[in-house]
Amino acid sequence: MRIAWISYGFEELCVQNVNALAEEHEVLLVMPHPQPGETQYAISDRVKHFGFDEPRLRQPLRQLSCVAAIRRQIDAFKPDVVHFQQGHMWFNTALRSLKRYPLVATIHDPRHHAGDMSSRKTPQWVMDYGFRKADHVIVHGEALAAQVQQLFGFASDRVHVVAHVAMGQVEGASAVPEEPHNVLFFGRIWDYKGLEYLIAAEPLIAAEVPDAKIVIAGRGDDFSRYQKLIGDSPRFEIHNRWISDQQRAEFFQRAAIVVLPYTEATQSGVVPVAQMYAKPVVATRVGALAECVLDRQTGLLVPPRDPQALATAIIQLLKDPAQRRALGDAGFDRLQAEASPAVVARQTVAVYEQAIADRQRGSKPSPAQASAVQSTQTIGSPSHVNQ
Repeated sequence: MRIAWISYGFEELCVQNVNALAEEHEVLLVMPHPQPGETQYAISDRVKHFGFDEPRLRQPLRQLSCVAAIRRQIDAFKPDVVHFQQGHMWFNTALRSLKRYPLVATIHDPRHHAGDMSSRKTPQWVMDYGFRKADHVIVHGEALAAQVQQLFGFASDRVHVVAHVAMGQVEGASAVPEEPHNVLFFGRIWDYKGLEYLIAAEPLIAAEVPDAKIVIAGRGDDFSRYQKLIGDSPRFEIHNRWISDQQRAEFFQRAAIVVLPYTEATQSGVVPVAQMYAKPVVATRVGALAECVLDRQTGLLVPPRDPQALATAIIQLLKDPAQRRALGDAGFDRLQAEASPAVVARQTVAVYEQAIADRQRGSKPSPAQASAVQSTQTIGSPSHVNQ
């Protein structure tokens, strides 16, 4: 199968997926070049990679030129299926012309999150347009599948739940010992992440575990309001900046537990990273978090916006190293069994096969399939060669 994978972000997720897909299929990865200083993920030699410099959103001519270049790459590759991640304000303008191919979309966030100013630069209706152009849709949770069906009226057989691929390993990362009372909040700091509730829980935690330390690692657009809540408390360690993968590995190794006090969520890439490091997760019962954090099996779940419940769960794990290890190990085992790149690749290919079969039943063959038929009829040789 020839797979064109298009994404303007989600770099680590994309590389993990396409590297696994390329073990058995021909894959074109279309993704922006990393910004200076950002992590460059190791793309398999089996993957055909087209990197591009992403223009600013308010540069329409450059954006349209970029989209045209992407379309040319896709057409030259002659894919059996095109898979795009979430969509993009300008790329979505090309979806009408790409309908000649079976289209699969992974919807990471059906709706913009509170405080996510980056995503809000693209109007919601533009994203919805892209979602609706897909023949089949992938989401990372049953709760999201139900939401997508309700929002867009998709039939249930068009929406597929595929696990968020395991990620977080860093080759050559330095080994760092765990700190038994280290509580990690990791990732971009937006309103919906609920950091204020973890800050509010800190005095309750400190009353039971005096040497507890809350590590906040991630970039926030406006951290000042959280700094006012924290004050000069010595129990917080703050890294309000972009975190490299090497630094991320150190933070997760140091952590005793990882906390997601979100007030809303779809799913989270923080959970598979925590599980990769065998760390138990304390999370709120929002979105699909309860599907990737199993209560009392791989972590603890609490109600959102409840500092007391959050503190109680954190204290319980900080005081019980055996339970921490058991939950963390169970999370790691589940991640490997259900979300390894090989497992996710098989699930994803099954979606592609259904999208292709549906298109064959309902319309003419895709350009790649038509090319295969023509080539076989004229010269009797395989239709696809490595490009």
